[in-house]
Amino acid sequence: MPLAIFDLDDTLIAGDSASLWLRFLVQEGLADPDMLPREEEMMRAYHHGSLEMDDYMRFTLQPLAGRSVDEVAEWAARFIDREISSLVYPQARKAVASYQRDGWRCLVISATGEHVVAPIARSLGIDEVLAIQLEIAGRHYTGSTTGILTFKQGKVDRLRQWLDANGESMNGSHGYSDSGNDIPLLETVTHAFTVNPDARLNAHAVAARWYRLNWTRE
Repeated sequence: MPLAIFDLDDTLIAGDSASLWLRFLVQEGLADPDMLPREEEMMRAYHHGSLEMDDYMRFTLQPLAGRSVDEVAEWAARFIDREISSLVYPQARKAVASYQRDGWRCLVISATGEHVVAPIARSLGIDEVLAIQLEIAGRHYTGSTTGILTFKQGKVDRLRQWLDANGESMNGSHGYSDSGNDIPLLETVTHAFTVNPDARLNAHAVAARWYRLNWTRE
């Protein structure tokens, strides 16, 4: 079964779910407003390709430490309904539906935490997700991560584990992303598609002759 692999943030949706999630937590009184300027600074480093993802996750997971899995799932449901549903690109919905109709296996790989990515993906009809794994003890989040972080080369490493576990291959695969951080991932697929690519990805895509898509919310 061929694979269609999608990044989430600024690829399937017009925004970054991790940043939007933190703002949502602040609005709900679940996170300190003083976290926002530091998170914005970290996101600038992300777009420049210099972010240390361990640092980002350690910082942004502070509001979840000690919270139950079920409680956070309720937060995520409200978050998706309020903040995410309207940000999904119509072209993304059509692409996912088309792949599924044609018998492709769709997979979301994201550098955002699985507590956010998995329910967003399910809202798009995609059940299979590779995202940053959160450590859980006694059905409560510890505020730490576990396993390989799905960021840059980490996306490729986790994908290879997933391929082995599921008996799949990359033959004929398609991959979608907006970010230069995902160049390693897009280099593994048979056909790479850039969605509103940033400058780093666009320059690489031109040289590699990858497809360029312009998705809008209109």
